[in-house]
Amino acid sequence: MDEPINDEWSEEAMMNLVQTVTKSCEVSGEELHVMLNLRAQKRLDFVLIDIREMYEYSESSIKGTDMLLPTSTIHQHMDELKKLSGKLLIFYCHIGGRTTQMLFILRRMGFSNIAQLSGGIDAFHGEKLKNAPLPKTMK
Repeated sequence: MDEPINDEWSEEAMMNLVQTVTKSCEVSGEELHVMLNLRAQKRLDFVLIDIREMYEYSESSIKGTDMLLPTSTIHQHMDELKKLSGKLLIFYCHIGGRTTQMLFILRRMGFSNIAQLSGGIDAFHGEKLKNAPLPKTMK
């Protein structure tokens, strides 16, 4: 990534980042850190989804996680997930194995605006929370 982490991102640089993430279906820990900062400034919109189990989330989670959709129950939420298909959906797990499988399934279902955190939460060096309140889950 060529741009430093700061508030001086141009609209063009943000668009390039989103296009790169969408095309590769992967976001690095550093890129996600930048994207979370831009989202906090209301300059970028995406949904960050943890697909680990609830006990894993309580041990450590990324600050800014929007949803917890454990892989053990995600099949129950596919209709609701489809409603979010117009947004960039970024998934993460522990090291990336579950998200790789999840993205394969979602692409086969027609999702295209999806990505995974490369290396999972272990590769993210931004702010993490322990025992964070549970984020929104789909009903």
